Amino acid sequence: MLILAIDTALEACAVAVLDTDAGQLLAQEQLLMKRGHAEALMPMIARVMQSANLAFTALERIAVTMGPGSFTGLRVGISAARGLALAAKRPAVGLTTLSAYAAAVVGQSGAAPVIAAIDARHDHVYFQIVAGDGSQLVRPGVAPIDEAIAASQFGAPHLVGNAAKILAERWPKDMPQPVAVDAQPAPDIGWVAWLGAAADPATNPARPFYLRAPDAKPPAQLPLAAQAASSR
Repeated sequence: MLILAIDTALEACAVAVLDTDAGQLLAQEQLLMKRGHAEALMPMIARVMQSANLAFTALERIAVTMGPGSFTGLRVGISAARGLALAAKRPAVGLTTLSAYAAAVVGQSGAAPVIAAIDARHDHVYFQIVAGDGSQLVRPGVAPIDEAIAASQFGAPHLVGNAAKILAERWPKDMPQPVAVDAQPAPDIGWVAWLGAAADPATNPARPFYLRAPDAKPPAQLPLAAQAASSR
């Protein structure tokens, strides 16, 4: 199976092509960036496809991170994945950013649970906890940092994600200490591709997975009477 993987959820723009039959990435590229995903993504996709020497019609699936993450970044990646999938007449699948983070380190520290955490700002994190074998212990959610730490009652954890260091610095001294801290600005695009290969398109559509509403909201509209009065 040939899979195009896309990640623009956090502070990177990344693309890869995976050949599952060969068990390897045919091409990949990543640029770390806080802004500019919209301008960087399509040229990057073109370069990666050219490097892999593939036409879009050769792809069998398109995988994309669907959140949580930057609202703008997520829209860019998901829109691109949907558009390419429609043009190539192939399915698009969505993977959570937290699962991509966790998949890369599951089992690295033996049976230690894995806490994948993303900075949600305002002293909150998006987080998920899985066991050393990858089974879910705490489903994805958003919570204050101290509450996320308190939810870990499964032994010394392996921390991963762009908020891994934040959790480590706040970790209570009286709790089992983290066995490893992998502070990564974005998930490994290779794991996005492999998770995309395993996902069922019927149950993993490429649509935003926000966990909470955006911080920026449009201004409330004045009541009609007040609008009329202000226009006089």
